[in-house]
Amino acid sequence: MKKIVGILLIIVIVAQTSIITAASKQELENQQKENEENIKEIQSNIDDIQEEKSAVMKEVENLINQIATYQSELDDLNIQMSDLENKIKQTEDNISAKEQEYKEQKELSDKILVAIYEQGDTTYLDVLLSSASIVDFISRYYLVTELSEYNVELLKTIDNQKEEIENEKAELENNKRELEKVKTEKETKYNELKTIQQQKNSYAQKLTAQEKEEQKELEKFKEDQRNIANELREIQENDKQNNNGGNISYTPSESGYIFPVQGLSKANINNKTYPSYPGHTGVDININVIGKNVVAVKDGTVAISRAISGSIKNYDSNGNYIGSYSSYGEYIVINHHDGTMTLYGHMKPGSRRVTVGQEVKQGQVIGTVGNTGNCSPRPTPSNPFAGTHLHFEVRINGKAVNPLPYLP
Repeated sequence: MKKIVGILLIIVIVAQTSIITAASKQELENQQKENEENIKEIQSNIDDIQEEKSAVMKEVENLINQIATYQSELDDLNIQMSDLENKIKQTEDNISAKEQEYKEQKELSDKILVAIYEQGDTTYLDVLLSSASIVDFISRYYLVTELSEYNVELLKTIDNQKEEIENEKAELENNKRELEKVKTEKETKYNELKTIQQQKNSYAQKLTAQEKEEQKELEKFKEDQRNIANELREIQENDKQNNNGGNISYTPSESGYIFPVQGLSKANINNKTYPSYPGHTGVDININVIGKNVVAVKDGTVAISRAISGSIKNYDSNGNYIGSYSSYGEYIVINHHDGTMTLYGHMKPGSRRVTVGQEVKQGQVIGTVGNTGNCSPRPTPSNPFAGTHLHFEVRINGKAVNPLPYLP
């Protein structure tokens, strides 16, 4: 009887396992089907938006992206110029100080040489006979010997100083030549920028009223990106100076990161190319993201936690208006103190859980995926979740780089 019961239990367990496995398999298949449908829907929305845009609007967007690139390059050139000018000033000050020291050391050496010359061929007997006592003899002989040895060392120092001055003068000339090259490049870029701006203004006159609003939003987005890049560059420079001599390594690395949306992976990114379109500085995580938590990809310090207000309206799940945003909307930037920073954009209204200066740990929840700011398609009362995604960036020295290699 016990054997029969045992066999029946085994049959029941196997049957239940088969049912669970079948159910799990069905769930996975349903999930996969849902993912594929989401991808198709997202791509369809993107295609519809692109088709709706006029050729003029597309050209304006292209020119705005080019303008942003030129402005970013001009910012870089201005920083190069400032660095070179500081180096030139510092080198000139060093040369001036070393030339003054060289002059003083040279005068001292000349005086010593005169004194030794006037002393003539002083012998051990001369010093002994002219000394009042044995103590006086030792003092005089030691003084003459030390004076000669000191002058030899002084002459070596003078030679080294002269060589250092010549090297710094050569470096000064190189920096001056480099500065002139940067100035020339800046002038060329500036003239090209003016030409593109004129072209953009010419095209913009042909836009519809709605397209002009979109143009303003895009230009504001690009301006915000530029300001944020400069802000982050300054934060990172201060970070380096404050930790000068410490154990922090400012060598950016692609290793040690986790995915920025809890429970998701690269499979939840629809477009895995970079940039996915001209001017796009990050990657959009946009499949099955509604209600998901945003997490810190690595330990660090919150550098920015703010909301950018604007004209893009947001709604709750019931279609009620809950705020207007622009650009990145509600976003956070984390400084990882290794030369890299990460940016998390378009988060849900009021979902940010961290403040500037707060230390965060890898995997810590910092907000919720949303659609605040410049998102496509834009949310509406009837479709409040339209455009929901996390815009994720990796920045080095304030500049955005391809974030995909950093994601596991």
